Amino acid sequence: MSTDAASIQGQTSYVIIGGGLTAARAVEGIRESDADGRITVIAAEQHLPYERPPLSKGVMLGKDEEDVVFPHDRAWYDEQHVDLRLGTTATAIDTAAHTVTLSDGESLPWSRLLLATGSSVRTLEVDGADLQDIFYLRTLDDCEALKARLVAGSDVVIVGAGWIGLEVAAAAREHGCEVTVVEPQDAPLQGVVGPEVGGWFADLHRSHGVEFRFGEGVERFTGNADHKVDGVVTSAGDTIRADTVVVGVGIRPTTELAEAAGLTVDNGVVTDAALRTSVPDIYAAGDVANWRSETLGTNLRVEHWANANDGGTAAGKSMAGQDVTYDPIPFFFSDQYDAGLEYSGYVPRGLKAEVVLRGDPKSNEFMAFWLDGDRVLAGMHVNVWDTVPAIEQLVRDKTPVDRTKLADPDVPLSDVRS
Repeated sequence: MSTDAASIQGQTSYVIIGGGLTAARAVEGIRESDADGRITVIAAEQHLPYERPPLSKGVMLGKDEEDVVFPHDRAWYDEQHVDLRLGTTATAIDTAAHTVTLSDGESLPWSRLLLATGSSVRTLEVDGADLQDIFYLRTLDDCEALKARLVAGSDVVIVGAGWIGLEVAAAAREHGCEVTVVEPQDAPLQGVVGPEVGGWFADLHRSHGVEFRFGEGVERFTGNADHKVDGVVTSAGDTIRADTVVVGVGIRPTTELAEAAGLTVDNGVVTDAALRTSVPDIYAAGDVANWRSETLGTNLRVEHWANANDGGTAAGKSMAGQDVTYDPIPFFFSDQYDAGLEYSGYVPRGLKAEVVLRGDPKSNEFMAFWLDGDRVLAGMHVNVWDTVPAIEQLVRDKTPVDRTKLADPDVPLSDVRS
């Protein structure tokens, strides 16, 4: 079937595979240019498309109701004439016929197809991994099930000191749990922020009662007669008591559909700056997309909220015929206890960037910058607000900076150039 054949009565048929924030924003992007096109969203979960950051923040803490995760209610999708296929998965894409096969056997035609399949958790393949009360936090259902386990006085062991692990640790402590974090590296987030800033994260959590077991991995889980986890055996040979275990060891892009359809896949579905894949009329956005950044001169795959949010909108516009160049500076945020932080920029994996601190980390009000030579690659603020535009400008400009000025809180960021 040709692209024209996939259109019905002159309407373009848009199909979005995925039920996250990227899908919701893509609908918005399409409707900016095409008020009449037929839009179908294929979502594997029974929930409306939703965003994930609240799952490890406000919803997990019990401070926000579940519905805060939904950018739109059901009535909005009805108003936008969106055909929502909840609890349905796509099983195959036929790029020549312009059809997608669904789990119920239906063959659905499309003129433009968006892969917003996101990512899935990496799992631990160790003895005892199938015991009950071992959680991976990825979905709304995961969040609700885990939150019910965060009971004051219970022992929670978290495997992995990445963003998810740290945010769950903070939530568990605020629920009154005893928390131990097992992390093979020497500091939290060491591969992302380096040992110095990673050490600040460790100090922040220790000050709230979290115990860390750095330099240790998980050998196996132990369980009781009811097949429920009761302990974590580390690579040091120690057993840590556990009523609940949360594993946060990363995610991987969900590329199986794209690979089977013959799209170019390399650490995600490869796209150009308009989020077009290697196959005409197929686009990708969100966690699964490895897009071309014109500013940074490289391909990027980013697993954070801003990319799902902005990338979804950009993909929708691009699908509907707008001239799009998707070129954001990567951004993410985190809330842990009374520390709010935002990070903008990109440090290539494996690069040993120099860290310049602005302010005193012990005060929990400071900034950190990652430099390659005298150029800023990324910056982060902790409880210091309204600096993201200035950080992004430094990253975009690639202009040499003066380290002394950069480290001085009294010097405006607009004046730190050398």
